[in-house]
Amino acid sequence: MKTTISNVGNYVGESVTIGAWLANKRSSGKIAFLQLRDGTGFIQGVVVKAEVEEDVFKIAKELTQESSIYVTGVVREDERSPSGYELTVQGLEIIHAAKEYPITPKEHGTEFLMDHRHLWLRSKRQHAIMKVRNEIIRSTYEFFNQNGFTKVDPPILTGSSAEGTTNLFHTKYFDEDAYLSQSGQLYMEAAAMALGKVFSFGPTFRAEKSKTRRHLIEFWMIEPEMAFMDHEDSLKVQEDYVSYVVQAVLANCKKELAALERDTSKLENIVAPFPRISYDDAIEMLQNDGHEISWGEDFGAPHETAIAEKFDKPVFITNYPASIKAFYMKPDPNREDVVLCADLIAPEGYGEIIGGSQRIDDEELMKQRYKEHNLSEDAYQWYLDLRKYGSVPHSGFGLGLERTVAWLCGAEHVRETIPFPRLLNRLYP
Repeated sequence: MKTTISNVGNYVGESVTIGAWLANKRSSGKIAFLQLRDGTGFIQGVVVKAEVEEDVFKIAKELTQESSIYVTGVVREDERSPSGYELTVQGLEIIHAAKEYPITPKEHGTEFLMDHRHLWLRSKRQHAIMKVRNEIIRSTYEFFNQNGFTKVDPPILTGSSAEGTTNLFHTKYFDEDAYLSQSGQLYMEAAAMALGKVFSFGPTFRAEKSKTRRHLIEFWMIEPEMAFMDHEDSLKVQEDYVSYVVQAVLANCKKELAALERDTSKLENIVAPFPRISYDDAIEMLQNDGHEISWGEDFGAPHETAIAEKFDKPVFITNYPASIKAFYMKPDPNREDVVLCADLIAPEGYGEIIGGSQRIDDEELMKQRYKEHNLSEDAYQWYLDLRKYGSVPHSGFGLGLERTVAWLCGAEHVRETIPFPRLLNRLYP
């Protein structure tokens, strides 16, 4: 019976065949222990010399790391195993004998591992992180589908930008200038005017010369936009969404979180509602703690970490100064110098994972913002049209997938949270 490692629990006491790679091995005289992986999980295969044909034990002893094989054996329950099962090997068939594998069980430097990212992905830790990433994506689709959102795909090549062209990658679109998208938000606003509640999930690009553990050049964003929803409505959706995703990861990635040695007690508490503080209060809090920061300045990583340490859940920082936020954010009707926005700061020093706001819905105010931000009215005419033909209150937000993966996995750097990271000094592999 052919099966996978993830399904061996259905065949306890039976003989099965699994296509696998040899992740590692050790032997003690007349027993060989094979650490096997097949993409669905990891399991140990035990080869006892006295219980198999001579050539089977010879193969087991000579197998090289990452060789591909068909393994036949009897499934046994084993409480000591992370998977809960072990395989008593009866037969081995080599598919391909791997050459000397460059990533050995010893310690390797980060640059070496990044140069071999195409192979590093096979490790138990990287496997676990990719599985958590997949669960975040799966539960994202589930949450938005259950709540009446329609998935819409914005373009990646654009003629304009959501937040100015300073940090955009420029390219030529035949005879026109074009940019790789830094956000699908503007297009999602148009989609919301057609479909009510929408979300996108796709790659975004920022040409920022940053080397921090929180930044990637190419990363993925989940961007919902909602018609007939104000800022308060949006905050409720955000905290419900993040709570849903965290609880889904806890429920469906137990083995992966254990492999990552993640302290899940810190995640079990992530249930809506989340605390909120204003930008004004955050500035005062930081100043009282000795940070040199003035009203009107944006927060850096140390500031966000200091604020997050005051809470055991993600915290919303609301109502930032209009001068440090994007042109499309709606001013607070009670205070023109701040806007109806919020950043959601993750606990444990992982920084901002969501940025969102209520969008300007007034045509004249939007024209004024175009002038203030030196935006071409011709390039953004289509965006202005949304305020001319049936404008409504509307809000939205964007969640950065990789920072969220890093937080839930307890990963130190976002380079581990995407299959093939693009960093300031890395375009290979």
